[in-house]
Amino acid sequence: MPKMKTNRSAAKRFKVTGTGKLKRNKAYKRHILTKKSAKLKRNLRKAVMTDASNVKNMKKILPYL
Repeated sequence: MPKMKTNRSAAKRFKVTGTGKLKRNKAYKRHILTKKSAKLKRNLRKAVMTDASNVKNMKKILPYL
């Protein structure tokens, strides 16, 4: 059986925690920041765990992560 290929774009966006959960960064922090509040921008800095409904697909495209 051949090796599975990792989706490289996903590998750059997701990290695995020590317990095996997937960590990701939030979107909407790249541009048009003037109309966003300081509170919103501060909260967008924090990494969050990937939602359980997406984890199965992410593990499939990240077989060696």
